[in-house]
Amino acid sequence: MSDTATRVLSLEDELLDLLGPAAVSTEPRVRERASVDGSPMSPIIAAKLPLGLADLVVFAADAEQIATAVAAASRHGVPITVRGKGTGNYGQAIPMHGGLVIDTTRAKAIVEVGDGYITAEAGTPMVLLEQAAWAAGQALWMYPSTAQSTIGGFLSGGSGGTGSIAYGSNDRGFVAALDVVHADGSAEIIHVEGDDAQKYVHNYGTAGIIVRATVRLEPLREWRGLWASFPDFAGTLSVVQTIGTLDPSPRLVSGDGPEISASLPSDEAIPEGRSSLRVILDAAQIDTVTAIIEGAGGRVEAVREGPQASIRLSMLSYNHPIEWYQKSQPHEVFHLEVAGAPLADDIEAIESVFPGSKLHIESTKAFPIGMLAAPYVSEDDVYRGIAELNAIGVGVHNPHQWNVDFNVEQTIETARVTDPNGLLNPGKLNPDYTGARKGAIIS
Repeated sequence: MSDTATRVLSLEDELLDLLGPAAVSTEPRVRERASVDGSPMSPIIAAKLPLGLADLVVFAADAEQIATAVAAASRHGVPITVRGKGTGNYGQAIPMHGGLVIDTTRAKAIVEVGDGYITAEAGTPMVLLEQAAWAAGQALWMYPSTAQSTIGGFLSGGSGGTGSIAYGSNDRGFVAALDVVHADGSAEIIHVEGDDAQKYVHNYGTAGIIVRATVRLEPLREWRGLWASFPDFAGTLSVVQTIGTLDPSPRLVSGDGPEISASLPSDEAIPEGRSSLRVILDAAQIDTVTAIIEGAGGRVEAVREGPQASIRLSMLSYNHPIEWYQKSQPHEVFHLEVAGAPLADDIEAIESVFPGSKLHIESTKAFPIGMLAAPYVSEDDVYRGIAELNAIGVGVHNPHQWNVDFNVEQTIETARVTDPNGLLNPGKLNPDYTGARKGAIIS
């Protein structure tokens, strides 16, 4: 028996004693399910699957059990990968070196809702945090387009979503405090705030494991979901930034041309053959936004209220329209994250870079961002197109890789202390990887 297998068996015995048989599994199907995510969305990554298989899976019921599992694995020298619901698209939660996968989805307690903040355990779905906030007359600053994803997963692997027009990405003040565990074998839960908390955001659990999070809330407004349509995408593009820069900021402004719109889930508010525009906005702005839309040749299709309307619109933003579009196409489709004024001003130049490409657009205060989807030819073709997009002023982030590409140097320095033996999600913190930097990274 290899040394690795011996260490895994010893870890399994200890975890069975510490957590009980209901929390520990080596069953093949359980290990397989815990070792995949949404990577097939990327044809580049899909061609490289499978990228890793867990040897052991733990289902942690709370923050303390997550800490117990991390400490035990650290003592045994077994790699540790932590995951939420596996909604990530690019392999960040795949255990590339095997070892232990900690599934946090049972650790979903909301600890406290206070004035301007909410505290929850790492496995709590974002939609439950939003519901708890609404019940207290407040709302999350932001939540991701996949509202069912967990708070730990969103902070570790996500960046923004609904609410980002006003507040930017989740590394810009959204996180008030974190409780984290280091891979030092101690099971100590460490409380960090402010800049110290930011060291653990958006680095895939390579510098420490988030077991509990406190994030910021704002007073609840009378949010409404507004669906509109235009005869063509040009109409939608003409109003995206106008609406997105209103004060107070809308929570979301998303748009698609007729081709992507046709692939979205059936809804009378997304009429066939027209470009779809979807907005989450303050009820007081409905008349203003309606006038903007109608002045540009569009029409309002529906205005809906309540948290479900907001969640539904959120699930039609960022990556989600591209996923629906991929499923509707007879060929492989890849996408890039793009940003810059040309998205609204020069759509023909952008879509000409990749023949047959289609743009999904979102608003921010500074400039439009979006997802550019196109028929997949080759990885070299993707990188060629990134260079061409850069040349016309479009910022690009290449999502077809799993390496940490945000505050890399800081994360490496932190991990030297918090993960001295390199056990936390190994394979994801690679300072020599250059693929993520083939293009202007969207900040």
